[in-house]
Amino acid sequence: MRRREEGEGEGESRSESENYIKEIETTAETLDEAVIFHVIKEIVGFVLYMHQQIPSLLQDLNQEFDELQTGRKDLELVLTQTEVKASSRRKHIGRMREVKQGIKRLEKLMSSVSVLQTAIQLMLHEIHSIQGVMLVLGSSPVRPQHVYEMLFSHGRVVSDHGKENTKSKVAEALSRKAIRALISSGAGSVSYAGEILL
Repeated sequence: MRRREEGEGEGESRSESENYIKEIETTAETLDEAVIFHVIKEIVGFVLYMHQQIPSLLQDLNQEFDELQTGRKDLELVLTQTEVKASSRRKHIGRMREVKQGIKRLEKLMSSVSVLQTAIQLMLHEIHSIQGVMLVLGSSPVRPQHVYEMLFSHGRVVSDHGKENTKSKVAEALSRKAIRALISSGAGSVSYAGEILL
């Protein structure tokens, strides 16, 4: 993964940026669509959280949103029962109001995350020889604040759906290594101005 900060000059020498390059290795001969998707999703989620674009990590947001949806269904079921006491009903109605506010607060964000994930999946499905993915953060693509580039040397996308357990282990290991590399290189801190290669 390669990272550039705003204002980084085009004339910067290659030797300066090579000091910040991190390469993540895997024993897999090819990376299939599911592995590449998982790695991209995890890194994008971490980078967005690191730059305070989302309130918590994607896994935590997904879990919170799912719990709120389940809570709403459970409360709706309880409130449809006729034998619920009036005091309990008021308590459940108050809780339902809180749950609905929580869902409303997260709904737009979760919709945007879903659209992004669908776009990544579509891209991986359509492009069979992926070389890299770029994430640009900032108010304008012309003058971005942060640019992250994930380069895949094993970028041939294979749609084989066998051995799901092995794939998920490879995907988890690669995304953990990449996130650790980002953290150890100081990405997200004010002083970091280097590049990371995945």
